[in-house]
Amino acid sequence: MDESPADFSRPPAGRSADARPLRPARTTADPEDDAGEPFLRARRRVPVRRGLLPVWARTRWGKIAFSAAVLTAVAAAAALILAARDFFDHDPRFRIESAASIQTLGNSPGSPASPLAGVELTRADLLSVFGSDVGHNLLRVPLEKRRMSLEQIPWVENATVMRLLPNQLRVAITERTPIAFVAVHGRIQMADVNGVILDMAPLQMAARRYSFPVVSGIGPADPLSERSARMHIYQRFIAELDSTGEHISAQLSEVDLSDPDDVRATLPANGSDILLHFGQEDFLPRWHNYQAHIAQWQQQYPHLASIDLRYEREVVLKMAGDPAANADAHPAPKPAQAAPQATRTPPAEHSSKTHKPQPAKHTPPQKAHESPAKPHAGRGAA
Repeated sequence: MDESPADFSRPPAGRSADARPLRPARTTADPEDDAGEPFLRARRRVPVRRGLLPVWARTRWGKIAFSAAVLTAVAAAAALILAARDFFDHDPRFRIESAASIQTLGNSPGSPASPLAGVELTRADLLSVFGSDVGHNLLRVPLEKRRMSLEQIPWVENATVMRLLPNQLRVAITERTPIAFVAVHGRIQMADVNGVILDMAPLQMAARRYSFPVVSGIGPADPLSERSARMHIYQRFIAELDSTGEHISAQLSEVDLSDPDDVRATLPANGSDILLHFGQEDFLPRWHNYQAHIAQWQQQYPHLASIDLRYEREVVLKMAGDPAANADAHPAPKPAQAAPQATRTPPAEHSSKTHKPQPAKHTPPQKAHESPAKPHAGRGAA
């Protein structure tokens, strides 16, 4: 008897459904089994893309309502910003009522960050920059522009300007410090380390008790970069001379910086001026060399006017009758360029003994000094 297809789903007679043999568990994936039993594999979930608009705004009227809401919010924010701006611009609480609302601070010697009261810059000098801001809104003050205007004042090295809400300004400046006198068109002015020319009335200079050498070789017509470089040489020169605490710079009356490779200094000695050539290095040892021998040199050469200290084992002495001794723009001649009547001694070995410069054999040094037609230069070992 043929079995119907429905009989395949029933267990055979006399045999219960629970008596079916169990299928062994799979230890490894079987592709063939998976292909025959697709219901055992989990389905992949496909993400559903959602629009930026909410569900209610996806309809025609919903889009219109959403657009109207956005426009209303933007208009409200713009109105709020304009109202706040109008408040800050016109509210009297933000108005600079008078010059008393502008604080001025400066760095004065011995009192950093103290109120500025007539150090070199007066309070009126600074307030002149802010004259158009008094009576106006604090937030309308162009801080960067005011700072640049302050730094155009020669005595101001740098400046800062800041707002103090609700209605005050704070101005802090650092003044320039003069380190030398400068002769400009017949007037004595001053210069700082960067070569900036600083003007001051003579009475104020006397009241401040400034005492510097007069620096030549820089002027207002020179580029600021060139002036700055030469003043840094001057500062190094003065610092080295004063490094031992002897205050040697106080003995100098003038320092010539026209030749950066040869710093020349003038100082009074026995009623006349002597010009010293220091070169560009070893300033203090060369000064000590001069100091150790100047008495002997002046005793032998009473008309001594210039001493070139740039050479290692000898010096070049020039007399007052020698035109080159007073030529500020030309350095002293080197040993190979000495005058025909100059006396030259061979370089000596290093020794602590002092060697006096020897006069020319054919004429005594005194007669050579008395004859203006024969300028005399003496060269001696140091």
